[in-house]
Amino acid sequence: PVTEEGMTTHTHTHTQRLERLDAAYYIAIALNIGYVAAETCVALVHGSAGLLSDAGHKLMDVFSLLIALLAFKLASSRPSERRTYGLRKVSVLISLVNALLLAVVVLAILVESASKLAHPSPVDGAAISWTAAAGILVSGISALLLGRFRRGDINTRGAFLHMATDSLMSLGVVLSGVVISVTGWSVLDPLVGVVISSVMLAGAVKLVIDSFGMIIDSVPEGIDPSHVRELILSCRGVKGIDELHIWPVSIFETALSARVRVHGAENAEHVPDEIRLRLSSEGIQQSTVEVHLI
Repeated sequence: PVTEEGMTTHTHTHTQRLERLDAAYYIAIALNIGYVAAETCVALVHGSAGLLSDAGHKLMDVFSLLIALLAFKLASSRPSERRTYGLRKVSVLISLVNALLLAVVVLAILVESASKLAHPSPVDGAAISWTAAAGILVSGISALLLGRFRRGDINTRGAFLHMATDSLMSLGVVLSGVVISVTGWSVLDPLVGVVISSVMLAGAVKLVIDSFGMIIDSVPEGIDPSHVRELILSCRGVKGIDELHIWPVSIFETALSARVRVHGAENAEHVPDEIRLRLSSEGIQQSTVEVHLI
């Protein structure tokens, strides 16, 4: 049995964890915003397409962290009579708007980098290397802050992996700055800008497609409807499925509804609970199962 004291302790611990996670997001966002501003200034002063592209990539990081924080906040939004899911779906709309804006910004940076690639100009390799090295530090600190909370939270785990990947991207800019300082090959700077911008544009387009799919209630990426159907049919007593629907409630929460045909009254009682248990392990947090005896 769970005592009142035990429940109070668990609630207090959970609240403390949420507060620490909240603080980690705010610190990571502040660090990345500050770095984007500084890197953009250095890129404009020294005319570095590589740094400008990296700044655009870091700006994408800021938006990703803001979306993750928003989703984290909206996850606890209370439902109302007219908004039965609360405001969780707003996170999907914001994700689409951010993705469209990022795609436009990244495309502009790509065009600028391509133009500099055709007509390269001298750049300060040392300034590029030191600025990008600071980016590795910012991404590394952000990853460490979020990494402590990545277990049990797929949204935070995604943000952590994004920050860790960014450290490698900044390392590429650092290496290009070192090579430019040694060899004077300024063409490497816009070349790095084109590569980073191309990767960013592909990511932005994919984010637009995924966000639009979530708005029209498509099955979220990572969930296989055929596998879900087989999972339900494998439950004891289940003979068929009708009206199977899977849709996103928010950017990290999925719901399902289905009518299942069950043989035998003795199976009808346990089937809904067994289905919900199996679905939760597949990333479907909310499920409504209607049982029909045959």
